[in-house]
Order: sequence, then structure tokens, then C-alpha cells
Amino acid sequence: MASMGTVSVRYMIDDVPAAVAFYTNHLGFTLELDASPAFASVSRDGVRLLLSGPTSSAGRPMPDGTKPGPGGWNRIHFIVDDIDAEVARLRDAGARFRNDILAGPGGKQILLQDPSGNVVELFQPAAPSPTRRDPTR
Repeated sequence: MASMGTVSVRYMIDDVPAAVAFYTNHLGFTLELDASPAFASVSRDGVRLLLSGPTSSAGRPMPDGTKPGPGGWNRIHFIVDDIDAEVARLRDAGARFRNDILAGPGGKQILLQDPSGNVVELFQPAAPSPTRRDPTR
């Protein structure tokens, strides 16, 4: 298997142009390829999102008739410096969230939804302490 300098993640999307706008306008991705309404790819920091609409080859039904669709709980994960400020910025822009900010021993997190319901996790690590290891390692 070849080495991967870029990690590709496929998200099933209901509306490819809406997904492109969401990822480029709100999360800083750059458009690589736009074959709307079937497919587009966007990238940022070594992550390439393959945004596959219902008419893409990835959207075709399986042999048993099951249709691929958006949603679920798997997600990409972005570390942010100030989760409260990011959530406020995104809410002001009309973004939807599945939950409110949750705090735990490793830090704070919230689940942002793209226009099709796919999840993007925003995570702010807890401040390091002399007795606690970095949760991102």
C-alpha cells in the first residue's frame, strides 16, 4: 500500500453545492474539484473530504438495495484554541450543532453538523498540568 501524505474521508452528502459552501466558508477548506451535483472534493491541512452526492458512484445502492446516506457518528476532529469563540462564530453564521459544549478531563468538545447531517467535532484540549499528559498524543 502506498504512503498517504493526505488523508481522504468520504462523506455522503444530500446537496453537494451546500456542502462545498459549508466547508469552504465556515471551516477553511479549499475547493479542489467541483463536479456538482454529483461530487466535489475540498482540502485543508492534509485532509481531503470527498463530498459524494446521491448521483455519485459512491451513492449507488448496494447489491442488497441499501442506499448510502449521510449522518452517523463517525467524524473528522478539529482542534481549536477557543471553542466558545468558534461556536459563537459558527452559530452566528447559522451552523447547526448536535449538542452543547461538553467538558471532560481531556478538554471541551461539541459536534457541528454539515448541511447533510454529517458530524465535525470541534475540540479544545484542557490546559496541560504537571500531572496530566497531553490528550492529543
